[in-house]
Amino acid sequence: MSATLYLTRNGLLEPLGQSQVFSYLRGLSQDHSITLITFEKPEDRADSHRMALAQAQCAAHGIRWLPQQFRARPKLIAPALSLLRMTWLSWRMARRGEADLIHSRSYIPAAVGWLVWRLTGVPFIFDMRALWPEEMITAGRLRRDSLLHRVLQRLERVCLRDAAAVVSLTEAAVAHLRATYPDELGGQRICVIPTCADLDRFTPATASADAEVHGCVGTVTSGWFRIDWLAAYVRAVARADDNARFEVVTRDDPETVRAQIDPCGTLGNLSIFACAPQDMPDAVRRQSVSVMFFTDGLGKLGSSPTRMGEILGCGIPVVANSGVGDVAGIVARYRVGVLVEDASDATMDRAVEELARLRADPELPARCRQAAAEVFSLERGTDAYRALYAEILEEKLRECAD
Repeated sequence: MSATLYLTRNGLLEPLGQSQVFSYLRGLSQDHSITLITFEKPEDRADSHRMALAQAQCAAHGIRWLPQQFRARPKLIAPALSLLRMTWLSWRMARRGEADLIHSRSYIPAAVGWLVWRLTGVPFIFDMRALWPEEMITAGRLRRDSLLHRVLQRLERVCLRDAAAVVSLTEAAVAHLRATYPDELGGQRICVIPTCADLDRFTPATASADAEVHGCVGTVTSGWFRIDWLAAYVRAVARADDNARFEVVTRDDPETVRAQIDPCGTLGNLSIFACAPQDMPDAVRRQSVSVMFFTDGLGKLGSSPTRMGEILGCGIPVVANSGVGDVAGIVARYRVGVLVEDASDATMDRAVEELARLRADPELPARCRQAAAEVFSLERGTDAYRALYAEILEEKLRECAD
C-alpha cells in the first residue's frame, strides 16, 4: 500500500475540512496509507471532545492525523511559519520513506510540495482549489503587481510546471490557466474535480416544510461574498411575502452579518447561526431555496462553491450570479435555479417571480438531485483522485525500474 501525505492549511474540524478533505480521504484510505497534516483554529483545538472524535474517525480509517495550530496573524509571518512547519514535517517523512506522493491542497501546501519534491524527488499534486492570488485581489487583501503578488505568481508558475498533476475545480479556470501559462501547461496533466458533496448525507427532505425558508450557507463576510446582494434579495422576498423566513448558516459573527443584511432591524424572521458539520444536512433540508452571490471576475473563475453540491443534493434550487466558475452553466443546463446580474430592486423582484415559477415545477427537486449526482458526487470525485494517484505512482515505479 503506497504512502500518501495530504497537506492542507484548513482544519479538519472546520465544515470544509469535513466535507472537502475527510470525505475524500475516507475513500482513498482503502487503497493508500494516508498521513494528514491540517492547521486547526484555536477555538476548534480548545474543543477536546471534537478533537478526540476527529482522531477516532481518522484512526477508524487508518489515517494518521497530525493537527497543527493555525495562526492568522501576523499577516505575512503566520503563513510563513505554517509553511516552515509543514515543510519540516513533510521533508522528514519523505526522507524516511513515509511518503510516495504528496497531495498539496492550495498554494502554501503546494509550495511545500514543490520544495520537498526538489529535495527528495517525491512527486506532488497541485490541487489548486481556486485561483488564490486573484481571489485575494478581488477581496482587497492583495494588491496587483505588488511584491507579494509577484511572489505568488512565481509560485503558481513553478507549481503548475513541476507538479506531477494539477487539479482544478472548474473548466473555466483551466481555460484561463492554459491561456496564461501555455508553455508550463503544454504537456501537463490537468484534472477537473469540482468540490464534491456526500450525497448519502445530503438528501432531500422526506416531508414538505411548514414555511418558506430562504437560506444562505457559509461565510458571507469573506470579502468575496456579495452580502449587499443578499440583503437586496432578502428585501425583495420580504416585499413579496410577509411570512417568509430567512436563515444564514455561518460561522461569521451574527451581529456583523445582521447589521449588513438588516441594518434597520426590521426583520424579525431573520436567523443567523452556526452549525456543526454533522448537523449541516438537516440545516440545509430546512431551506426552500438557497442563495449564493459571489464577486465575479478572474478571482472566481476557479471557484466551485462547496455549498452548491450539498444544496442541490437536498433537492433545493439556488439563486446565484454568473461569473463564478461553472455555476451559471450548471444552473442553466439542469434548470435548477435563477441567475441574477445585479442587485437592483427590479432585478431582485424579477428573480423572486422567476423562482416562484421554477418552484411550481414538480420535477425541480429531481433535477436538483440529478445535477448533484452528475457534477458533485463524492464517489465520482474520489474515483477521479484514486485514478490520478494510481497513474502518478505507476509512472514513479516505471521510472525507478528504468
